[in-house]
Amino acid sequence: MSEKLNLKPNIANADDFYADLLAAHEGLSSEESNAYNARLLLILANHIGDRELLAEALNAAKA
Repeated sequence: MSEKLNLKPNIANADDFYADLLAAHEGLSSEESNAYNARLLLILANHIGDRELLAEALNAAKA
């Protein structure tokens, strides 16, 4: 890895973000929840926009 990907805690109020993420899934079926996660991932990947960094993230998630 090129050291571009930050895998250290980097979200302010991470517990609050996690609670928001869980709340976003409330009332969704498993299929809807999976689709929501896919849309969220694509939105965030588009925001990042760096293919090398995204490839690092894909590899890190697989590890």
